[in-house]
Amino acid sequence: MQDLDRYLNEQQARHEDELCALLRIPSISAGGAHQAAIRQAAEWVANRLRRLGLPAELLETSSNPVVYAASPPVAGAPTVLVYGHYDVQPPDPLDEWLSPPFEPARRDGNIYARGATDDKGQLLTHIQSAEAWLQTAGRLPVQLKFLIEGAEETGSAGLDEFVAQESRRLACDVVVISDSSQFAPGQPAITYGLKGLAYFELRLTGPHQDLHSGSFGGAVTNPVNCAAHMMASLMNKSGKIRVPGFYDDVVPLTKRERRQLAALPFDESEFMQQIGVDGVTGERGYTTLERRWARPTCDINGIWGGYQGDGAKTVLPAKAGVKFSFRLVPNQDPAQIAQALEAYLASQCPPGIRMELTCMHSAPGIVVPLDSPYMQAATRAIEQGFGRAPVFTREGGSIPVVNLFRAQLGVDTLLLGWGLDDDNAHSPNEKFSLLDFQRGTKASAHLWSELGQITVGDR
Repeated sequence: MQDLDRYLNEQQARHEDELCALLRIPSISAGGAHQAAIRQAAEWVANRLRRLGLPAELLETSSNPVVYAASPPVAGAPTVLVYGHYDVQPPDPLDEWLSPPFEPARRDGNIYARGATDDKGQLLTHIQSAEAWLQTAGRLPVQLKFLIEGAEETGSAGLDEFVAQESRRLACDVVVISDSSQFAPGQPAITYGLKGLAYFELRLTGPHQDLHSGSFGGAVTNPVNCAAHMMASLMNKSGKIRVPGFYDDVVPLTKRERRQLAALPFDESEFMQQIGVDGVTGERGYTTLERRWARPTCDINGIWGGYQGDGAKTVLPAKAGVKFSFRLVPNQDPAQIAQALEAYLASQCPPGIRMELTCMHSAPGIVVPLDSPYMQAATRAIEQGFGRAPVFTREGGSIPVVNLFRAQLGVDTLLLGWGLDDDNAHSPNEKFSLLDFQRGTKASAHLWSELGQITVGDR
């Protein structure tokens, strides 16, 4: 491994220049106005993989093309699928950028550009680490398959169908994704759990038109009052969700997990200051990190109805609507949650109101076992790359592609983030630490070695 580390040190400047070249391509997937740049970025990634000697292809989907490449199989060693995306978010608002979003700028040890951390910089670490192996050892210790898409920032349209159709080509033992963050600067992390999601829209209709609240109030059910009551009824004062059967399948945190989360260097006062609040709330009996990462939640995401203009208008609205979501944990079934929710809300709906509930999106939660050999291999590799053992975290958000790979390929994903929480992904002045770019590349190179020591049977 000394030759490998020496090679990576010698190539740092060139690797940074390559990152800048990719960041200059405005591969914005939203809106459809940058299709030439999308194609240019896809070709850039494919050509970079071809320079490794891999037969990279651009495969068409119902959306933007997918870049696919695979190294030769290694007998007895795992096959690893590396997933990432070459598309980026729009850079708006442009006047808040300190330097142009597609002209990479180095400042204070960071590279600033749209896509720096999400996901071009993190993706490139795995390509460059593969190059290091091929240049120093002549071969990789595992088979690598690269699946790099171009529509992640707009919902990965077409990817479900692509993975289903190409499941044999994509067959692997584990997936690696680097599109997230460390726990703190210099403190790498492995995300071993993701929450699921059940997102709903509730529409309530009362009278056939808005009414005078003085003439009709008290005799006709107000849809906005009804929406407020129904939403308030979803949780009790202890933060428990009141939908019958909601907690039946929840996998509780183990004592080991609670000890690990409690040991993290988390400062609740700093957390409150960072987001601008003077207190935290949630389900009674759990810490802030436990509630954020490992307990189900319910949140109203939007609510509307009635008069919104200046001044006063004494109206009894005819309609009201709410968008709200549950973040789920393993093993909650979104379909069962939706069925129980509809029955519960119907029981709360008063006379004079017609209720329509639509499930807009759902996905189950996922947890990867901490004692998995792949998790242990990643732990050792990250310690080699960053000089410090990673901590294990969960994430309150959902990453649909992780569910997709488990459902279609039957494998778990290693979520190994090299970024930082303040990298401004999706915001002006997006950045990526150049030191973490280097450390992530080194950790990736060691990951292939550590994974190569795991013995697997013929697929």
